[in-house]
Amino acid sequence: MHVLFYTKPGCPLCDEAEQMMELIQEDYPLTWTAVNIEDDDAKHEQYVFMIPVVEKDNEVLCSGVISYVDLALLFETGV
Repeated sequence: MHVLFYTKPGCPLCDEAEQMMELIQEDYPLTWTAVNIEDDDAKHEQYVFMIPVVEKDNEVLCSGVISYVDLALLFETGV
């Protein structure tokens, strides 16, 4: 599964979420493209209070505090 990962520099929650995504890769086929919301005014306005955000096909799959379990459930539910 390939997702978009909305983030911004200096975001501790984003750093933690990316670590969880790296861990989940050991068990599931997850890849992502990191998108800095500060580079896109529309995405900044949309996600400024939600980051980090994991999105696929324009659907937010998880945001905020993202755990290993949150990510694993994406694969179990077949998203």
